Amino acid sequence: MAKTPPVCEFGWKARDFKLPATDGRMLSLTDIRGPKGTLVMFICNHCPYVIAVRDRIIRDAAELMTLGVGVVAISANDAEAYPRDSFENMRAIAEQERFPFPYLYDEDQSVVRAYDAVCTPDFFGFNAGLELQYRGRLDASRKEEGPADVRRDLFEAMKQIAETGEGPLDQVPSMGCGIKWKETA
Repeated sequence: MAKTPPVCEFGWKARDFKLPATDGRMLSLTDIRGPKGTLVMFICNHCPYVIAVRDRIIRDAAELMTLGVGVVAISANDAEAYPRDSFENMRAIAEQERFPFPYLYDEDQSVVRAYDAVCTPDFFGFNAGLELQYRGRLDASRKEEGPADVRRDLFEAMKQIAETGEGPLDQVPSMGCGIKWKETA
C-alpha cells in the first residue's frame, strides 16, 4: 500500500548518524554534508516507486553534488523479510547503477526512526545549516516513470536551497512503499 510522508517541517534539524556504506566506509552526516545543503534520501532496492525513478535520482544527485549539495541514500528495510534489500544486494545495485552518492545501511532502523521516514523514496532536503527545507517528491512519477519533460521538483527545490538557504513553500509529498519495519519483541 502506498504511503505519503507529512508536509515539510521547516527548520527541523537533521539527525546525525554513523552507518556502513556499500563501499566499506562508515559515514556520518558530517562526512556527507555539503557546503550549500544536504539531501538525505531513504530508498531501497525492491520498491517499484524507487526502481521507476532510480535513473532520475542518480541524474539529479550527480547534478546537485556539483552545486555543493551533499547527497546520501539510506536503506533501512527489514532485509530478513525482504532479501532484495540486503546489504549485499545494496552493494550490487550501487555498483551496477554507479551511484554517485554513498548508499548506507540502517540495519537497526534507528536512523529511519530518527528521521521519521515513511516510505521509499522519502527525501529530506536541508540547507547549509542542516535545517529541513524540503520534504517533497522527486517529480510527478509514481510506480512508473513520468514523461521526460516532467518538472524536476526535488532538483529545483535543492537548487533553490543551495542558492538561498530556503526551500519552496509549495511542496508535493513523495509517494512510495511503506518502510518495511522489523518485528519488535
